[in-house]
Amino acid sequence: MNQLQAMRVFLKVAESGSFGRAAASLGISNAVVTRYVALLETHLDTRLVNRTTRSLSLTEAGLAYADGCRQLLDQLDAIESSVSQSANDQSGTLKLVAVASFSLFGLTPLLQRYRLQCPRVKLSVTLLHRPVDLIEEGFDVGIVVPGQVSGGTLIKRALFKVRSVAVASPAYLAASGKPSTPAQLVAHPFLAPSSKMHSSEWCFVDADGKEVTVNMKASYAVNNAVMLRQAALADMGITILPENHVSADLTNGTLVQVLPDYRIKDADKEVSLVYPGRRHVSATTRSFVDFTVDYFRNRAGTNLSSIFTNS
Repeated sequence: MNQLQAMRVFLKVAESGSFGRAAASLGISNAVVTRYVALLETHLDTRLVNRTTRSLSLTEAGLAYADGCRQLLDQLDAIESSVSQSANDQSGTLKLVAVASFSLFGLTPLLQRYRLQCPRVKLSVTLLHRPVDLIEEGFDVGIVVPGQVSGGTLIKRALFKVRSVAVASPAYLAASGKPSTPAQLVAHPFLAPSSKMHSSEWCFVDADGKEVTVNMKASYAVNNAVMLRQAALADMGITILPENHVSADLTNGTLVQVLPDYRIKDADKEVSLVYPGRRHVSATTRSFVDFTVDYFRNRAGTNLSSIFTNS
């Protein structure tokens, strides 16, 4: 027996004074109403309703039980209304985890605009290099690269892709020469991401689709894109980074792209938004998801430097 439903049915019978009117009000049959009341009486081992062919009245126990049902169901309705209102309220704290290499360059403009739209939402942001279990660690949403997150069923929304480019400082290239082919890279100090992030082999593709694979031994390796950029700015050698990390440097000339006529194969970074695939997602999480997807969709094709530095 669904006891709460049975209590609602009984209370409707008590208030309407009729099985038929209760059935019509609830949109169910007379037989169902009769069955619910009979189940309650069996469960309570007490008669709740006096029935005759022409009239219906509540017993003393039925009057007391109807009053109790009314109080309990009113409280339940109030609780559900409060929870439902909270679930649709864009407020509280949103716990966001994001890939550090992207976030240091592009997250603040997004969050600043979101806060203007949803000022009652507080943001708790964690930047990570390591993999994360989104649900286990209690995050509401993540802005991440492939392989960075796990945690049950997750919904994934692609935001954008960033190509990787080889860069060096003008001073370094003036002193050491600028390579014109991928094979010439081996003669230069290579500022490399750690081996966990990429192997020593890099594949370059020319305009005709011809591939050249170069094994570049690191003279300096670090698992942080910000430090690789700083090393390149310090004239330490050539590095390969996602374009959004160096777009402003390329614009102002503090870094120069090396081998601009070549594409680096399998080096593009896809940044996605992920969140737990629960049936009911909070209004706050939903508002951030929708805002973020629209934010990057509206900037598709826009120069990266304007997205990540001047948004």
